[in-house]
Amino acid sequence: MDKASMQTTILAAKGRLDLSWAAIAERIGMSPVWTTSACMGMNSMPTEVADKLCDVLELPAEVSKALQAFPHKHWDKAIPTDPLIYRFYEMINVYGGTIKELIHEEFGDGIMSAIDFSMDISRVADPKGDRVQIILNGKFLPYRSW
Repeated sequence: MDKASMQTTILAAKGRLDLSWAAIAERIGMSPVWTTSACMGMNSMPTEVADKLCDVLELPAEVSKALQAFPHKHWDKAIPTDPLIYRFYEMINVYGGTIKELIHEEFGDGIMSAIDFSMDISRVADPKGDRVQIILNGKFLPYRSW
Protein backbone atom coordinates (compact mmCIF):
# COMPACT_ATOMS: atom_id res chain seq x y z
CA MET A 1 0.00 0.00 0.00
CA ASP A 2 1.37 3.44 -0.90
CA LYS A 3 1.00 6.61 1.18
CA ALA A 4 -1.89 7.96 -0.96
CA SER A 5 -3.93 4.76 -0.55
CA MET A 6 -3.06 4.71 3.14
CA GLN A 7 -4.36 8.27 3.57
CA THR A 8 -7.63 7.44 1.79
CA THR A 9 -8.10 4.31 3.92
CA ILE A 10 -7.39 6.17 7.17
CA LEU A 11 -9.73 9.05 6.30
CA ALA A 12 -12.52 6.60 5.45
CA ALA A 13 -12.06 4.76 8.77
CA LYS A 14 -11.90 8.04 10.71
CA GLY A 15 -15.21 9.08 9.12
CA ARG A 16 -16.83 5.68 9.58
CA LEU A 17 -15.92 5.65 13.29
CA ASP A 18 -16.74 9.37 13.67
CA LEU A 19 -13.44 10.12 15.46
CA SER A 20 -11.63 13.45 15.62
CA TRP A 21 -7.87 13.73 15.10
CA ALA A 22 -7.60 14.76 18.76
CA ALA A 23 -9.43 11.60 19.87
CA ILE A 24 -7.26 9.37 17.67
CA ALA A 25 -4.08 11.05 18.90
CA GLU A 26 -5.12 10.68 22.53
CA ARG A 27 -5.82 6.98 22.06
CA ILE A 28 -2.38 6.36 20.53
CA GLY A 29 -0.55 8.66 22.95
CA MET A 30 0.73 11.18 20.40
CA SER A 31 0.00 14.83 19.53
CA PRO A 32 -2.91 15.63 17.18
CA VAL A 33 -0.67 17.59 14.78
CA TRP A 34 1.96 14.85 14.45
CA THR A 35 -0.68 12.10 14.22
CA THR A 36 -2.54 13.95 11.47
CA SER A 37 0.67 14.63 9.56
CA ALA A 38 1.68 10.96 9.68
CA CYS A 39 -1.80 9.88 8.57
CA MET A 40 -1.62 12.35 5.70
CA GLY A 41 1.64 10.69 4.62
CA MET A 42 4.17 13.34 5.65
CA ASN A 43 5.81 11.52 8.60
CA SER A 44 6.54 7.89 9.41
CA MET A 45 5.26 6.19 12.54
CA PRO A 46 7.16 3.82 14.80
CA THR A 47 5.82 0.25 14.58
CA GLU A 48 4.12 0.30 18.00
CA VAL A 49 2.30 3.55 17.27
CA ALA A 50 1.27 2.51 13.75
CA ASP A 51 -0.09 -0.79 15.09
CA LYS A 52 -1.99 1.03 17.84
CA LEU A 53 -3.50 3.45 15.31
CA CYS A 54 -4.62 0.53 13.16
CA ASP A 55 -6.25 -1.07 16.22
CA VAL A 56 -8.08 2.18 17.01
CA LEU A 57 -9.28 2.60 13.41
CA GLU A 58 -9.89 -1.13 12.84
CA LEU A 59 -7.48 -1.21 9.88
CA PRO A 60 -5.39 -4.06 8.42
CA ALA A 61 -1.64 -4.60 8.86
CA GLU A 62 -0.88 -3.19 5.40
CA VAL A 63 -1.92 0.26 6.67
CA SER A 64 0.49 -0.09 9.59
CA LYS A 65 3.31 -0.94 7.16
CA ALA A 66 2.47 2.11 5.04
CA LEU A 67 2.42 4.33 8.16
CA GLN A 68 5.91 3.04 9.03
CA ALA A 69 7.33 3.74 5.55
CA PHE A 70 9.55 6.78 5.22
CA PRO A 71 7.70 9.54 3.37
CA HIS A 72 8.78 11.40 0.29
CA LYS A 73 8.09 14.95 1.42
CA HIS A 74 7.15 16.84 -1.69
CA TRP A 75 4.53 19.27 -2.79
CA ASP A 76 3.40 20.79 -6.03
CA LYS A 77 5.30 23.87 -7.09
CA ALA A 78 2.04 25.55 -8.10
CA ILE A 79 0.33 27.72 -5.50
CA PRO A 80 -2.58 25.71 -4.04
CA THR A 81 -6.10 26.90 -4.67
CA ASP A 82 -7.53 25.55 -1.41
CA PRO A 83 -8.35 28.79 0.46
CA LEU A 84 -6.94 27.70 3.84
CA ILE A 85 -3.65 26.43 2.43
CA TYR A 86 -3.38 29.41 0.08
CA ARG A 87 -3.52 31.77 3.08
CA PHE A 88 -0.34 30.18 4.45
CA TYR A 89 1.38 30.92 1.15
CA GLU A 90 0.05 34.47 1.39
CA MET A 91 1.34 34.83 4.98
CA ILE A 92 4.81 33.62 4.03
CA ASN A 93 4.84 35.81 0.92
CA VAL A 94 3.93 38.89 2.98
CA TYR A 95 5.78 38.10 6.24
CA GLY A 96 8.51 35.62 5.21
CA GLY A 97 11.17 38.29 4.84
CA THR A 98 10.14 39.83 8.15
CA ILE A 99 10.30 36.47 9.93
CA LYS A 100 13.74 35.82 8.43
CA GLU A 101 15.05 39.24 9.51
CA LEU A 102 13.74 38.90 13.06
CA ILE A 103 15.12 35.36 13.47
CA HIS A 104 18.52 36.44 12.15
CA GLU A 105 18.55 39.49 14.43
CA GLU A 106 17.70 37.39 17.49
CA PHE A 107 19.70 34.21 16.75
CA GLY A 108 22.22 34.98 14.01
CA ASP A 109 22.69 33.41 10.59
CA GLY A 110 20.80 30.12 10.45
CA ILE A 111 17.44 28.45 10.10
CA MET A 112 14.59 27.07 12.18
CA SER A 113 14.53 23.28 12.01
CA ALA A 114 11.51 21.55 10.54
CA ILE A 115 12.91 18.25 11.84
CA ASP A 116 13.52 19.16 15.51
CA PHE A 117 10.14 20.85 15.53
CA SER A 118 6.71 20.87 17.11
CA MET A 119 3.45 22.62 16.27
CA ASP A 120 0.27 23.25 18.19
CA ILE A 121 -3.05 24.45 16.80
CA SER A 122 -5.74 25.77 19.13
CA ARG A 123 -8.90 27.86 19.22
CA VAL A 124 -8.77 31.21 21.00
CA ALA A 125 -12.13 32.68 21.98
CA ASP A 126 -12.68 36.23 20.82
CA PRO A 127 -15.89 38.31 20.98
CA LYS A 128 -15.39 39.32 17.33
CA GLY A 129 -15.11 35.65 16.24
CA ASP A 130 -12.91 32.81 17.37
CA ARG A 131 -9.28 32.92 16.28
CA VAL A 132 -6.85 30.24 15.14
CA GLN A 133 -3.60 30.13 17.09
CA ILE A 134 -0.68 28.25 15.55
CA ILE A 135 2.53 27.85 17.50
CA LEU A 136 5.59 26.73 15.53
CA ASN A 137 8.49 25.67 17.76
CA GLY A 138 11.70 24.69 15.96
CA LYS A 139 15.29 24.36 17.06
CA PHE A 140 17.60 27.08 15.73
CA LEU A 141 20.34 25.65 13.54
CA PRO A 142 23.20 28.06 12.87
CA TYR A 143 25.07 27.87 9.57
CA ARG A 144 28.58 26.52 10.05
CA SER A 145 31.80 28.04 8.85
CA TRP A 146 34.63 25.72 7.83
